[in-house]
Amino acid sequence: MTNNDWIASVKYDDKGLVPAIVQDANTKDVLTLAYMNETSLKKTVETGETWFYSRSRQELWHKGETSGNTQRVRNITWDCDRDALLVLVDKKGPACHKGEESCFHENVYGEEKSSTENILLTLEKLIENREMERPEGAYTTYLFEEGVDKILKKVGEEASEVIIAAKNRDSEELKWEVADLFYHVLVLLREQKLPLEDVLGVLVERHNK
Repeated sequence: MTNNDWIASVKYDDKGLVPAIVQDANTKDVLTLAYMNETSLKKTVETGETWFYSRSRQELWHKGETSGNTQRVRNITWDCDRDALLVLVDKKGPACHKGEESCFHENVYGEEKSSTENILLTLEKLIENREMERPEGAYTTYLFEEGVDKILKKVGEEASEVIIAAKNRDSEELKWEVADLFYHVLVLLREQKLPLEDVLGVLVERHNK
């Protein structure tokens, strides 16, 4: 199939809809389950951003049109029966209308997600809130108030301590110093208004090459 001929080959249900699972291209987190009809799927492909069909409002809607939390489409695949779509996206902001990163944020059965999963993205969100709210006495508040020179100094110091710990073959110390370095780099990214997802995107592109 060439161009967008495949869109007509999707197996829509009797209401002309197909479920679309939206997944973060970087973290692989499932962000939401929405529905598309042929028109919204065409608009998604044409614009490069997700468009869905609202079953409750019975109308098309462009994700992020009002909130600004858009989703840039990187890839679309269908399942073996062609009756479900998997949409990989680079998201801008939370995917859920409740402000959560994913619509699937409430655990109802089984083990909780590992506390180490996506901890960098969780920490990035906390640092963002610290910058906006500036709670008194918080170390992150102190860094933002001191400015970029202080943040850069701390990044340099932590990088040096990582090197020393590694040279000393001290794995216990190394893990703490690397964690400190990660944190201060995230503060720097926030100060520079550069989303962590942009950095992760570069790593994904390099990996794919």
